[in-house]
Amino acid sequence: YLEIVTPEAVVFKAEVDAVKVPGHDGEFQMLNNHAPIVSTLAEGDVKISLAAGSKNEVKSKDQSAFKTENSEPNVLYYTIKGGVLEMKDNKAIILAD
Repeated sequence: YLEIVTPEAVVFKAEVDAVKVPGHDGEFQMLNNHAPIVSTLAEGDVKISLAAGSKNEVKSKDQSAFKTENSEPNVLYYTIKGGVLEMKDNKAIILAD
């Protein structure tokens, strides 16, 4: 499960298969049953691989902030300026700038 929270609102909530984030020491990906982690994030794209059949909750005004590619219709990209990530018990929360 992934949540992306900005100072304005929770912009994304959904079941996901994987999430790739821009860490300060390089990009890394988390899958199901990943070890607990807390990490600072650098500027870049968060790559979200949606779980099959999952419904995402994206705030309507923030929908345009998410990018997709035709070759990967179930993958969303969300650009951040930095932030913090916590992954624990199969739930990832990104506090993004």
